[in-house]
Amino acid sequence: MSTPTPPAETITALARRYRLELDTSITGTPAWSLVPGITEFTPKVEPTQQDVTTYDAEGWTEQAVTMLAWSIETTIAHRAHPVTGAFNPAQEALRKASMSFGAGSYAKVRYYDRNGADDAYQGQALVTWEPDGGGPDEVDTIKVTLTGNGPLTAITNPVAKTPGPTVQTAKGGEA
Repeated sequence: MSTPTPPAETITALARRYRLELDTSITGTPAWSLVPGITEFTPKVEPTQQDVTTYDAEGWTEQAVTMLAWSIETTIAHRAHPVTGAFNPAQEALRKASMSFGAGSYAKVRYYDRNGADDAYQGQALVTWEPDGGGPDEVDTIKVTLTGNGPLTAITNPVAKTPGPTVQTAKGGEA
């Protein structure tokens, strides 16, 4: 029996690799705005499994995924302008969506690996905005939950690194 080759991937990815953006457009053409101040970020896709066991399974259970649900749980440091005191517009849009009904209660969001890895998604979500509260010596943090409404779609990472053009050397090889 042969020994497997050790993997080349030996660097551990950092949790802070994610970037969250919100579509703040009112015209229909996406206008992506950074949601700043993220201190925790947890994207989830949870399957609904149903038992599909038949007599043919000879006493073993069988499962099928019949539905997927996605969500993002994040904690943000509430950001304000240093001069005007106005809260960040993307954060405010999330807060306002959490207090709305109908179409206004949804936010179009996307998240991706800020280093350009092939890990990028977008979808529409309901917004929950929960201030953490705290004492006079604590910072204002907010727990934001984005609960998917419809599909979470894989997208091309907006900061994906594209390979440069192949350059031929004088000897005909690649540089």
